[in-house]
Amino acid sequence: MLTDSKPPFSNLVESLRWRALNQPYRRAITYLEDGESRAESLTYEELDWQARAIAAMLQRRNAAGERAILLFFPGLEYVTAILGCFYAGVVAVPAFPPRLNRPSLRIKAIAADAQASLVLTTTPILESMSERYSQTPELSGMNYLTTDEAPDDLAEDWQKPALAGDTLAMLQYTSGSTSAPKGVMVSHGNLAHNLHMLQCALADDEQSTFMTWLPLYHDMGLIGTILKPLYIGASVITMSPTAFLQRPALWLQALSRYRAHISGAPSFAYELCVLKITETQKASLDLSNWQLAFVGAEPVRAGTLERFATTFAPYGFRREAFYPAYGLAEATLFVSGGLDTNPPKTCAVVPAELEQDRVVVCEPEEPGAAIHVLCGHSWLAEEIVIVDPISRVPSPPDRIGEIWVSGPNVAQGYWNKPEETAQTFGAHLVDGSGPYLRTGDLGFMHEGELVITGRLKDLIIIDGRNHYPQDIELTVEQHCLMLRPGCSAAFSVDVADEERLVIVAEVDQHYRPLLRQQDAVTTNGSATRRQLDRDAVVKAMRTAVAVHHDLELYDVVLIRAGHIPKTSSGKIQRRTCREHYLSGRLVVWSSEDERTPSPA
Repeated sequence: MLTDSKPPFSNLVESLRWRALNQPYRRAITYLEDGESRAESLTYEELDWQARAIAAMLQRRNAAGERAILLFFPGLEYVTAILGCFYAGVVAVPAFPPRLNRPSLRIKAIAADAQASLVLTTTPILESMSERYSQTPELSGMNYLTTDEAPDDLAEDWQKPALAGDTLAMLQYTSGSTSAPKGVMVSHGNLAHNLHMLQCALADDEQSTFMTWLPLYHDMGLIGTILKPLYIGASVITMSPTAFLQRPALWLQALSRYRAHISGAPSFAYELCVLKITETQKASLDLSNWQLAFVGAEPVRAGTLERFATTFAPYGFRREAFYPAYGLAEATLFVSGGLDTNPPKTCAVVPAELEQDRVVVCEPEEPGAAIHVLCGHSWLAEEIVIVDPISRVPSPPDRIGEIWVSGPNVAQGYWNKPEETAQTFGAHLVDGSGPYLRTGDLGFMHEGELVITGRLKDLIIIDGRNHYPQDIELTVEQHCLMLRPGCSAAFSVDVADEERLVIVAEVDQHYRPLLRQQDAVTTNGSATRRQLDRDAVVKAMRTAVAVHHDLELYDVVLIRAGHIPKTSSGKIQRRTCREHYLSGRLVVWSSEDERTPSPA
């Protein structure tokens, strides 16, 4: 196991240049164009050559230090473009894949905030979007470079850039789960240190094979599953996120076919596999080579891990492979994780005590016990502290507090936002020690490992008791099959100077035929039957929240499938949902929606 706190390479360019010279013919990355059989690959020598060609094109424009927005569909072009930026000393700005029919509001916001002067894309994308984007001020005045037209021999003109540890490598825009997206300034030193932390934690090496479908514009997908294997000289297989969402079986089938060792995703992906993969599809799987299945980016549910492990154990999956982890863009990516040789750990706590920010451990069998998954410990030179956010005093082990982090993996701040940078990245304890990154997440330490309980800004406080929205959302989804899993938002609103609870939830139209059959026994007429469907769901939601959380629901809003506000990484935007609720902008479900298939 690696324990040296100093990365073997000071930046990714140095690492890839070494790989190109010492393992030139090893396959670096393979992209499955259809998520299945059509594949294109690059060796380390080819990857380095293409990155140098793109970098030389940028160097001819004296673009070092400029921000360049990456507008690509998933694929090898995205990877070579971001590496080309690194090779040229250009600040890469990963963006959401372009919508050719109209500009994405997120891309427009990123372009304006980053003050970017360049856009890197491909010729087909540029031709498709140029006319439609010409009236978009944030994008029309930029220089567009098509990386697919960079001549191969241009690589010979590349000049090695002067990259210091604090040289800016990329602006990683936050997902915006509690606020507008902000550009996190990630330096080359931040990247190198965080990638080294991951190597120490995962105990992988150049013989490892990674498999991923995660989006390349998100930190876990880009850094954790693309830059990480390339940094250590391993091989990675990738596919489009859309391919996975449309056919979840493709992920596990690719894992089987390529005998991948390391892969992972947020909790919802494991749940989707349990719900959507058929018995016929399971029969062809062999997951025995899957050594590490990381899970993070959203609350890690013990029930999800158990269901996935039980479902796929007959096909070679070992529950010991699960690797719960915690991270965020402001810390480059990775903050905590356990030892890869240990199975995931859980702890049971008394929910009523959590409402008072107290941690009281109990037996898992105790009625009503809340089971939390442990997300590991800090690595190398990093420090994690649980802090009372008001007094700025470290919290005792039996109290919940805000998670503060310090270390070389903590990014440089937010682009062009000095006040927010000082508030988030410049926190000090009451004794003056610091600075620390304030993560905005709440949690506690148990047996030396981190437990995440929720987001500080999402916390619901009613009658002096703390309630975590994700717990309430899970309760209603488990007791109401008509709701789409992972598509509910719980929040509070002020009513006559009192905080009252509201839940907004998407209707899963796949369950409606089953409900109609049950209701048909007691009622006649389709109109009445549809009305009863809604009333029964709302009643079940109110009952579940009252029984499990001792709370009264002020309002329930059922909305159409696909309309709950989410971030680019799939997190529920509860504050945005609350704003839409208060302004009447929610897309409410009605009986007419049964004619429209719900999205995958």
